Amino acid sequence: MPTARRAEPTDAARLAAVAERTFRAAFGSSNTRENMDAHCAKAYGETIQASEIANPEIETFVCDDSTELVGYVQLRWGTAPPCVLALRPAEIQRIYVDQQWHGKGIAQALMSQVLAAATRGNADQIWLGVWENNPRAVAFYQKCGFNKVGHHVFQLGNDPQHDWILCSDVRSWRSGA
Repeated sequence: MPTARRAEPTDAARLAAVAERTFRAAFGSSNTRENMDAHCAKAYGETIQASEIANPEIETFVCDDSTELVGYVQLRWGTAPPCVLALRPAEIQRIYVDQQWHGKGIAQALMSQVLAAATRGNADQIWLGVWENNPRAVAFYQKCGFNKVGHHVFQLGNDPQHDWILCSDVRSWRSGA
């Protein structure tokens, strides 16, 4: 069974590959190739992933099966949109799992890692943006205790898309709720 762990600098190339592959698998059929290519060029790549792994404001966790990365999650510290009422917000910037690993506990293992990191960092609220046309992801987040609090625009290439903003109270995770 794959295990979740903190990403290391040596993971950058493999992380770039799984990040782009899982993003394209999740959204490629619903978007133009040009918009997908533009987003992937801006968001993924070994240098970009290495920079994110080294960034103290981003915590990256990966899940591997000893030969390849099968999923990852990133927690970003910083500001939140006004609909997230928090003194110390943490954002789940990305969470993706390779399709062949869906339904095998990988997303839950990654979510546990990121929630533990948010707790260690004294976050009071953890939030994320999820595409309104991604019912599988919305259902997963709701199952994990996230609730819709607002929306924002996610720019995919030249296509402004609408994301729901979901939020969860980290204090409920600390108390084991």
